[in-house]
Amino acid sequence: MSATLVERASTFLESKLSRRSFINRSAYAGSAVAIGAGLDLALKPGTAYGLVCRCGSSNCGCGSTCCAGFTEFCCSVNNGYNYCPSNTIMGGWWKADNSSYCGGPRYYMDCNATCSCTTGCGNGWGFCEPGCDGVNCGCGPNGCNSYVTGCFQFRYGQCNQHVNCIGRIVCRLVACVPPWEIDPTCTTANAQDNSTAEQNAACWTPAFPVAAPGPCSSPLTNCQVVGMAPSADGAGYGMVTSFGRMIPFGDFPNDGDATAGTLNKPMVAMAAHPGGGYYLVAGDGGIFAYRAPYFGSMGGRRLNKPMVGMAATPSGTGYWTVASDGGVFSFGDAKFHGSTGSLHLNRPVVGMASPTTGQGYWLVAQDGGIFTFAVPFLGSPA
Repeated sequence: MSATLVERASTFLESKLSRRSFINRSAYAGSAVAIGAGLDLALKPGTAYGLVCRCGSSNCGCGSTCCAGFTEFCCSVNNGYNYCPSNTIMGGWWKADNSSYCGGPRYYMDCNATCSCTTGCGNGWGFCEPGCDGVNCGCGPNGCNSYVTGCFQFRYGQCNQHVNCIGRIVCRLVACVPPWEIDPTCTTANAQDNSTAEQNAACWTPAFPVAAPGPCSSPLTNCQVVGMAPSADGAGYGMVTSFGRMIPFGDFPNDGDATAGTLNKPMVAMAAHPGGGYYLVAGDGGIFAYRAPYFGSMGGRRLNKPMVGMAATPSGTGYWTVASDGGVFSFGDAKFHGSTGSLHLNRPVVGMASPTTGQGYWLVAQDGGIFTFAVPFLGSPA
């Protein structure tokens, strides 16, 4: 009878839990039988899953996110940074095809805790005892509405294969680029789970994953400068931070910034107006004009990807903005000459520029690739 119970419970678990949550589902369900839950499993109403489900918190019900069998996104537990936290290493990865968040393959990398001792490892078992990995099993920052962190012992094994003793999974790093471009120790051996393709967290970004920065020595900028622009005569320049502060140098005008208000999205770029003044642009496409004419924006409208750059026309009566997928938006007398919005890019677009003639523009991608529209191609490092 126990074998039948294990088979039924494990089949049910397969449909409910990630293939990563408790790797041997028969052993998982069987453990419930072995410790005395078998009779309850056989005689009590309800599902096998309801009796054996494991949650990051005893306060969460089996139908909650924290009991769904998935690990939390790294950006949720890592102060917004989509990167493996300190004291973790990448233990392996899997791919989900046809993710709308990446416009194709999306890659998930498990960040396993490092071990301070090797107790528990050996004899074919590659995980140290919980007391050695320095993490606790629990729900993510949103409690029962988060996935778990520090609960699962699992490893696909394509990354850091020289490390044969690791701890539990702290979080999963998600990216639109292959893992071996982020951590060179990762191999190209593929593992697949398309069921995770549409899982998301509010803090996730399609940008290339970067580590959290060290302490900032610039209280004025908080090390968050995102763009700059020259003055019309070349005798000055201004820079803008993600939180909307504009800092002028030389004869660049100081006509205000966005620090007094609340931004819906961080600033991403700025452009100088040829007659004086300047524009700041936010990630949602909102334009902030300072002693410069306003010709419209994408603020409040749906964007496929966040805005990343801006350029003004030399006439002073128009401007372009560009999103990370290369989608270009024209305002005023700025003419639309094309975009990469419908193309698959190796890396996202990060900025744009227009010549003094105002005819056409260049887009530049994160890998240095240049895309030209009504302007000459003069070379690129990619």
